[in-house]
Amino acid sequence: MSEYIFYPGCSMESSAKAYYDSTLAICNTLGIGLKEIEDWNCCGATEYLSLAKIPAYSLIARNLALAEKQANGNKAVIAPCSACYLNLSKADHYMHESPEFGKQVNEALAAGDLHYDAGKLVIRHLLDVIINDVGLEKVKEKVVKPLTGLRVASYIGCMLPRPDYNDRYSDSEYPFELDDLLSALGAEVIDFPLKTYCCGGHMTQIGPSTAFELIRRLISSADQYKADVLVTVCPMCQMNLDAFQGQMNGYFHTNYKMPVLFFTQLLGIALGEKPEKLGFGSELVSAHQAMQRIGVQTPVPEQAAPKRRPEGLPMPPPREKISQPATGSEEATK
Repeated sequence: MSEYIFYPGCSMESSAKAYYDSTLAICNTLGIGLKEIEDWNCCGATEYLSLAKIPAYSLIARNLALAEKQANGNKAVIAPCSACYLNLSKADHYMHESPEFGKQVNEALAAGDLHYDAGKLVIRHLLDVIINDVGLEKVKEKVVKPLTGLRVASYIGCMLPRPDYNDRYSDSEYPFELDDLLSALGAEVIDFPLKTYCCGGHMTQIGPSTAFELIRRLISSADQYKADVLVTVCPMCQMNLDAFQGQMNGYFHTNYKMPVLFFTQLLGIALGEKPEKLGFGSELVSAHQAMQRIGVQTPVPEQAAPKRRPEGLPMPPPREKISQPATGSEEATK
């Protein structure tokens, strides 16, 4: 079993617990050992970086300093969350690229008796480790429940392949790594043109109308390409597309019901894990019907995503047309 330093990040203990549970399940089967960083802290998400550069990157680098201190020969840090992966990668890169910047960050870290030597660790996403360390052939060998008959839209998001400091992905605008993995599991992967488009990030909190349009175009495209589920690698993407899908429907008077799952959940099903162990049923837009198509019984979520248009939001502007033939689910609800 290969050992890696593990940085879970805040969302994996709360809104993305299904990602955390399914990650632990599949890593054990694939021989990926995870050693969690002791006393890790939040990566700072996104906004703080634009407000106070040195404090923000010091907050991020504290995790790297702790990881380096606890590494015991390991150099690779796995961050399953795309935002965490990006922030840790940027902190390491900027500290290495600019010694003066690195010096300032380490002066801040010294207050906690910590220090990080930039470049000593390699920051990696879980998808990268599965593709390049485990390998698709080994994954195929361990598949006991192929996902044959399930049409999936692989959505890698905007933060994972850009910037790609170590050239780990096939294309920064249209990478195929997630497609290849899902295909290895037996799924039918659609050619999803918006796979690296933004989900809206935190715009749901500061500009809902903008966020709803970004969410709509992703869900609409997956629906028009007749995907059964949309699969992501990022807690923020999953939350926006799942939890806010109902409010988006209310805003645009649509009736989409596109399940949004983590890639580790489908990987876990293919490897023979029980749906309950993988966090199925915690999604708001139920994946129950989609998974039934391949003979997998998953728990039905206790509550559905809200459909009412949020109070105080203006009526939406006319929607742009997408050239692909619609399936009918975009028709306005009466």
